[in-house]
Amino acid sequence: MTYKTRKEPIFSACGLNCGLCPRFYTKGSSRCPGCGGEGFTQAHCGCGTLSCCERKNVEYCCFCDEFPCKKYIGADESDSFITHINQFKDFEKAGRIGIDAYISELKEKIKLLEILLENYDNGRRKSFFCLAVNLLDLQDIKAVMERINPDNAVSLFEEIAGQKNITLKLRRNKNA
Repeated sequence: MTYKTRKEPIFSACGLNCGLCPRFYTKGSSRCPGCGGEGFTQAHCGCGTLSCCERKNVEYCCFCDEFPCKKYIGADESDSFITHINQFKDFEKAGRIGIDAYISELKEKIKLLEILLENYDNGRRKSFFCLAVNLLDLQDIKAVMERINPDNAVSLFEEIAGQKNITLKLRRNKNA
């Protein structure tokens, strides 16, 4: 299946923040270019959601008259490489502030994630930082960045996540 190249592959048609996924930062053949990004079909043979959006001529599912459809039943109950927890919340926010403003905020989060990965990842923290930046609000991430050092990076994120009642662990599929 061939898809058109999406303008902003960092935010998927289904509402995931691809630009905050560990596979987006992987080197080599398992790297994912984001939703509809260049080389997407090499990383994903087919995507029913993206095909549906193209067929209905919508950029994001949340702009479809049928959203949320049956594809979303249980979608936010478990995670893959990236958390699905905020899928609906992020769509709601994009609708409220506008897709361009949402993408702008996502790009700001991506810049902060790149700083974390470059300066604080000990080779085992990529998924943790991706999850933390994905789940926490931008102002919380900025607050952590003001106090961060190599010794407290993880504990600062865990502390602020705890205050927000957020768990920084991916949820595995219960049926797997």
